[in-house]
Amino acid sequence: MTQLVWLVPALPLAGFLINGLFRNQLSKSLTGIIGSGTVLGAFVVSLLIFGEVRQEGFQPVVVTLFDFISVGKLSIPFAFQVDSLSALFLLIITGVGFLIHLYSTAYMHEENAPQFARYFSYLNLFVFSMLLLVLGANFIILFIGWEGVGLCSYLLIGYWFQNTDYDDAARKAFIMNRIGDVAFLIAIFYMVNKFGSVSFDEVFGKASTLSTGAATVITLLLFVGATGKSAQIPLYTWLPDAMAGPTPVSALIHAATMVTAGIYMIARSHVLYDLAPVTQTVVAVIGLATALLAATIALKQNDIKKVLAYSTVSQLGYMFLGLGVGAYTGAVFHVMTHAFFKALLFLGAGSVIHAMGGEQDIRKMGGLRKALPQTTGTFFIGCIAIAGIPPFAGFFSKDEILTAAYAKNPVYYAVGVFTALLTAFYMFRLFAMTFGGKFRGTHEQEHHLHESPAAMTIPLWVLAILSVVGGFVGIPAVIAPNAHWLAKFLGPVVGEGTGAELASGTEWGLIATSVVLALIGSIGAWARFSKKPELGEPTGFGKVLANKWYVDEFYNAMIVRPLDLLAQFLVFFDKNIVDGIVNGVGRLVQYGSRQLRLLQSGQVGGYVLLMVLGILILFLVELFSGGSGTVTKAVVGH
Repeated sequence: MTQLVWLVPALPLAGFLINGLFRNQLSKSLTGIIGSGTVLGAFVVSLLIFGEVRQEGFQPVVVTLFDFISVGKLSIPFAFQVDSLSALFLLIITGVGFLIHLYSTAYMHEENAPQFARYFSYLNLFVFSMLLLVLGANFIILFIGWEGVGLCSYLLIGYWFQNTDYDDAARKAFIMNRIGDVAFLIAIFYMVNKFGSVSFDEVFGKASTLSTGAATVITLLLFVGATGKSAQIPLYTWLPDAMAGPTPVSALIHAATMVTAGIYMIARSHVLYDLAPVTQTVVAVIGLATALLAATIALKQNDIKKVLAYSTVSQLGYMFLGLGVGAYTGAVFHVMTHAFFKALLFLGAGSVIHAMGGEQDIRKMGGLRKALPQTTGTFFIGCIAIAGIPPFAGFFSKDEILTAAYAKNPVYYAVGVFTALLTAFYMFRLFAMTFGGKFRGTHEQEHHLHESPAAMTIPLWVLAILSVVGGFVGIPAVIAPNAHWLAKFLGPVVGEGTGAELASGTEWGLIATSVVLALIGSIGAWARFSKKPELGEPTGFGKVLANKWYVDEFYNAMIVRPLDLLAQFLVFFDKNIVDGIVNGVGRLVQYGSRQLRLLQSGQVGGYVLLMVLGILILFLVELFSGGSGTVTKAVVGH
């Protein structure tokens, strides 16, 4: 079955082409069937591949489709690599991606048929690009998919392009990703120089020949690329603005695709990172700082999607913390569980927005549990899962990262567990202000409140179930020895260890601490905001958090405005100096030509006069130059 792995990206690509090329001829129902069906087909093939990969004794398979680039000794095939890491990501991307496509058929029903088809063609292209990214057997194919998801994020964030603010958000995402992509591209060139290849097998096989300095340079450049795609400090500000796109797009970007690309790339390249301890420390510190910063901002956001957006940035920080402390399995584990509960939360938010007629401000909600019982129940499950309360999925993956962080540096654990407390607090603040208390919207909104259709609620329940049971593939050894199936499955690719080696008593203490703090944050937020939602209004330092630490304003003052001023100066210099000189020379030549043409009068007498004057001028020049020289010589000789 692995030889047919090309079918997995080919099916969404076919959906993109059909819906894109024939969008004016297709009905909305047929568009939805094509868009969702192709991703479902890719999921089925991925399941079959997964079943083959998990068999005992399976060895990674590289499927070469054709020679892509061949220059001198450098040969880069268009090839896919099938192993446990890529097989797991295939299931996440296609499985969660299909649920989002299904949800979109109802959520986007108000769009006209051509726009509906355009939307689904973009979604299919997004899934295709992400599949290409995780299947690539070398860094070039990975980079093509990497650029593809960046393009699709631009298209989908700016889907409603008639809105200037949405266009700005799309451009911001595109430009900030380009910053990281340049660093990634330089890293690829450096690998070509060092290894003469970009294929994973050859690069990782020769990695031990690298000096520590070279390994550090390559890994730091790759990490800069990851900070852009996976929204880490300082390139994280595009992700909250990505909320401009339709809510299912937010779920796709934040849960199943784009933002997980950086984690995948570093986990895939762990051989290089193991040789660069400085880079590992940088990854851990940046990840931890991002997790904490984003969590503090989420405390005071009142847009339901913005809270979830900063939550995503924070959870991505946890994943980078896991990568930085060597818990590669833990980081990938959290990618998986996060895909379940974050897709659930975003789609749940979409259900709320759908019921509220487009309203996203949680201060104008409240009491929705009565009108939206299914959305309330599934959203509650998502909140418990992300808070890290057992036995839900988020508990297991977050605990694995925190335990590994403690083993590496107790300070990492302290900051990480405090961030977990903030996570529980802001998520249950969001839940309390949205579903608890009394309704605070308009009478018209209250009159139109209704539960979402089955095409939207079925994906919610599937994701809710996965958020409950998804963590049992990674039960820690302290709870049940040899029960961590995911570590065994991913071991051949990312290493057998989970990054932690602690005494059982210590590990139980860490688990108890994180669970107690999560419960305190959850219960405290519910008690505080379910009855008095007005407490959510920012005051004092809260205004700083509500304004996102003024990071965007800082970037505008220190980067955007100086660049704008430089651009304005260059425009002035170009128009008035460069163009002035060039145009001035042209005008001078034209003026001189106009004056000289007057000499061509057509009168013979005038021509004779000019000839005489010319002879006279030549005679005078000869007299006062060559002639005087001859006279001087004669006098000296005499």
